[in-house]
Amino acid sequence: MKSFQIFACAVMMLLFVSQVKAQTNSSKDAVLTAYYGVKNALISGNATTANAKAKEFQTAVSAVPADQLTEAQKDKLLFDARHIGESNDIAHQREHFANLSENMYAQVKAGKFNSAPVYRDYCPMKKSYWLSESSAIKNPYYGNQMLTCGEVKETLPATK
Repeated sequence: MKSFQIFACAVMMLLFVSQVKAQTNSSKDAVLTAYYGVKNALISGNATTANAKAKEFQTAVSAVPADQLTEAQKDKLLFDARHIGESNDIAHQREHFANLSENMYAQVKAGKFNSAPVYRDYCPMKKSYWLSESSAIKNPYYGNQMLTCGEVKETLPATK
């Protein structure tokens, strides 16, 4: 009977650890997915969608537990997301997206937020970077004006 209790406890602990890890990956994916939503809205030149996606990004960042992202790190990410979410001026949104991208890069580089590879792309005209889920260049700073302007500068591997 004692060995059955030990076995049952071990199974329960394994399930708990698996659930915590799944939630951690889920919050990591949610932040990066929300960032990609902002990026894709800027690529299409849709300020209204960028506004809405920035608000989703804010929600995703706010939901990350404190042991995974400090308040200072959250504040850096949220500052530019708030500006994008409060504006319907695509040029203003793109200006703040450059800084948001740098702050996201710092977090992804530190091993947070990516359960899949992330591509760090560079726009030579804007002299700014952005993150992408694909190696194909789609420029969020100029959209259809210069859709394929840029290059992949770095590939960040998936983290566990």
